[in-house]
Amino acid sequence: MPVASLLPFTVTPNRKSASPTSFRLTEKFILLLVFSGFITLCFGAIFFLPDSSKLLSGVFFRSSSVEAETRAGTVSDTNHEKALLEAKDTLQKGASEIKQDIKSDKEKLALNGQGKGAKTDSLPFVQYERPPGATGHEPADPDIKAKRAKIKEMMQFSWDNYKRYAWGSNELRPVSKQGHSSNLFGSLKGATIVDALDTLYIMEMYDEFEAATEWVERNLDFNMNAEISVFEVNIRFVGGLLSAYYLSGKEVCKLRVMNIRKVLNRLDKPQGLYPNYLNPNSGQWGQHHVSVGGLGDSFYEYLLKAWLMSDKTDEEGKKLYYDALQAIEKNLIRKSSGGLTYIAEWKGGLLEHKMGHLTCFAGGMIALGADGAPDDKTGHQMELAAEITRTCHESYTRTSMKLGPEAFRFDGGVEAIATRQNEKYFILRPEVIETYMYMWRFTHDPKYRQWGWEAVQALEKYCRVEGGYSGVRDVYANTPNHDDVQQSFYLAETLKYLYLLFSDDDHLPFEHWVFNTEAHPLPVIKKQNPEIANQLK
Repeated sequence: MPVASLLPFTVTPNRKSASPTSFRLTEKFILLLVFSGFITLCFGAIFFLPDSSKLLSGVFFRSSSVEAETRAGTVSDTNHEKALLEAKDTLQKGASEIKQDIKSDKEKLALNGQGKGAKTDSLPFVQYERPPGATGHEPADPDIKAKRAKIKEMMQFSWDNYKRYAWGSNELRPVSKQGHSSNLFGSLKGATIVDALDTLYIMEMYDEFEAATEWVERNLDFNMNAEISVFEVNIRFVGGLLSAYYLSGKEVCKLRVMNIRKVLNRLDKPQGLYPNYLNPNSGQWGQHHVSVGGLGDSFYEYLLKAWLMSDKTDEEGKKLYYDALQAIEKNLIRKSSGGLTYIAEWKGGLLEHKMGHLTCFAGGMIALGADGAPDDKTGHQMELAAEITRTCHESYTRTSMKLGPEAFRFDGGVEAIATRQNEKYFILRPEVIETYMYMWRFTHDPKYRQWGWEAVQALEKYCRVEGGYSGVRDVYANTPNHDDVQQSFYLAETLKYLYLLFSDDDHLPFEHWVFNTEAHPLPVIKKQNPEIANQLK
């Protein structure tokens, strides 16, 4: 999820406390932004792989000879395998070794780039000018202003209860009023704090933002003792590499990204589609399961948003995205007998007529990319985005609670309804709200704000409890059975998108900001900014 959050700078503040103009970022906070910013956007495409550490090795950990051959476009399979083996050894390093590597890189930077007297225990100072719209102003319309204020109150309520009952824990159990952590996080702590930082700032909750950044400075620790997922290990390790890159200016950051594209371009793609699994040893696709929802959604966003973040100069990313979208439309998108457009899943050549809540982000994605569509397809893609958005709204309206299920089906005479018990839950997910926000920005059709407000009312009625907000286990029931988890992405994504849905368009305008898959806004790298643009050449 690049590039204000990627730059290893400390911004010199105009005043001590956080403000809409500037604030001081500590080294740990820089690492935090690196984590939350670059990883999911640029590497969502590979982190959903079953053993992504091996695939990452061919991208991140490269000998000088491999790097030279990459530049020349002549990397051989033998060298690729060699890089994989080197990476396997590198990934065995302990936390102390990784920290020592980072320290060594800082010392080299001090000696080679900043003079002998430079400090090695802090990141360099770089003056940074934010793009416009980091904070907004109150809407002129009194009704919209009141609804926006209500959403901010929901954020305040969520945050206050997390701070009261679960401060420092990953998430909050709002019914039992205690901290919660899933295996996803391993021994990492403070996921809600990390995830909610930019939401606090966007909503101008500066006291809360100060408290959050103070916790990050004092307590955020990436030295993990417990067993964690490969994803989390990669997050930590890649984070160290990114820090080294932005300290030293090595080109390995970009060559991560570009090498994986070369691999993807070279592979034969069934029906032009990208399966969810790639075998890192053979370099071939694993099981042929294609989804625009879980396991695959971040990949397609990555292609589009890499192009947008480059100020639309990344032609390769653009082509990959539109080619993939064409294959999705041909092979996955269907229309039900009742006229609802949905995105099915493709398993070994057979369609499963199921659409997940996660897939509902696609309406917003297609709308976001419609302006650059080839062959005068802008209008068609906007219509497609609107149809998908309508289908996702229907999945909400056809439940008792007016909240959408985890997945809904189009078979056996049902449409946009979950038919299996393990698909009827709602865990405060943001994807439908996300698409409403995009559709509102591009069309200003009032129905999208109306649909968003319906979701607010449902959240208040069925998910709000004394200690925060909780997911529900069955959206078709008349009374809620709470799952007792306030997900970190509820603060990071759902409430942020709702707030922006009722904000003016100059609050985080799309020409200056790109949202990654976790709703973290990142600045477009403008062509006229040579200092930043040159880093990516």
